[in-house]
Amino acid sequence: MNNAISPDTIRPEEAAHFGALAAEWWDPKGSSAMLHRLNPVRLAFIRKAIDAHFFTDAEALKPLSGRRALDVGCGAGLLAEPLARLGADVTGIDAAPENIAAASAHALAMGLSIDYQAGEIGAIAPRGIDLVCAMEVIEHVAHKGAFVAALSDALAPGGLLVVSTPNRTARSRLLLVEAAERLGHVPRGTHRWSDFVTPEELSELLTAAGLVMSAPRGIGWSPLAGLHLTDDLALNYIVTATRA
Repeated sequence: MNNAISPDTIRPEEAAHFGALAAEWWDPKGSSAMLHRLNPVRLAFIRKAIDAHFFTDAEALKPLSGRRALDVGCGAGLLAEPLARLGADVTGIDAAPENIAAASAHALAMGLSIDYQAGEIGAIAPRGIDLVCAMEVIEHVAHKGAFVAALSDALAPGGLLVVSTPNRTARSRLLLVEAAERLGHVPRGTHRWSDFVTPEELSELLTAAGLVMSAPRGIGWSPLAGLHLTDDLALNYIVTATRA
């Protein structure tokens, strides 16, 4: 994708919103508490997808050894750090410089070498990446088509893309926007329901970028199971995609 002629994907107000939360990102009881609960569910899906796609041993501690991974919209590194521990050479990019500063400091404290960069994905994303992840990001970007095209551009031949995002349904509006923000589970102003992407819309965006989407898996919540993978796509869902 030629960023000189393609629309920017960063919304300055979104970058400012998340950048203001950077100091609390690693606090499991802070403003990013929901992400801390969501992360193990996403990681379980990603690990299974890695093993299936790259034919790695499900018991291997470092299934991404020798491979490159890119975490787009990395925040302060909640996903990037586990990917590094799985053996990947990880790059994390984010629209908010404050998040990149927090991510870099935390990785240094953990003894992890992760290349963190702030800026526009089309301008700074590396190419030839084996695993590209964009977790809860596409609903925050200014131009979804340009964003997905940039994800595709970063992907190596034979690579794997993983995307998760809230679905645009009546239930997600009630629970993820109105209830979650009103009850303080996520900071106010985090979500705009009209920007949520349905699985059908995501499939169309990926197809336009030359990718084929897998059957989506839902991420749901129940009082007994908490956040978990499910066949119910009403709240949030996660997919893989590969080159057509």
